[in-house]
Amino acid sequence: MSSKPIYGLLAEFETPEQVLAAARRTREAGYRRIDAFTPIPVEGLAEAVGFTWTSLPIVVFIGGLLGGMTGFGMCWYANVISFPLDIGGKPFNSWPMWIPITFELTVLGGALAATFGMLAMNGLPTPYHPIFNVSRFALAATDRFLLCIKARDKKFDVAQTRAFLEGMNPHGVFEIDA
Repeated sequence: MSSKPIYGLLAEFETPEQVLAAARRTREAGYRRIDAFTPIPVEGLAEAVGFTWTSLPIVVFIGGLLGGMTGFGMCWYANVISFPLDIGGKPFNSWPMWIPITFELTVLGGALAATFGMLAMNGLPTPYHPIFNVSRFALAATDRFLLCIKARDKKFDVAQTRAFLEGMNPHGVFEIDA
């Protein structure tokens, strides 16, 4: 008897308070691979499921730094190495006139790093996800609050996790096929 692999278990709640309390209880019980889906922002839910820190600011800083260095480097190369001109006895490395392009490429590098870093860290675009197979998932866009415990969690056991979720009195607990 072989069982098909599952992605995790999904519990459906009717109010934001219920899903917030359930997320906190789930973290306290030792589950770490959890996610929540809600139709509205629920204050404190991100912390309750464990999203407390992101490395995106570091990525944006590095992108901005590389953009600024690229802008300054292009100006330096063009004016000092590639085509040096003696204009009014000014040095070839006259950096004050390069500030605008350096600033603009710093902003561009930071913005591109923020955009693509956010997409990569969120795993986007995701045209298919196993949770889409649960018919009740569509309600997360209208009036239901869902909590998912993923099967890759170290503490995950189908029977024990199902019993744990059902102990929080959800509207239903559903298996997510992988």
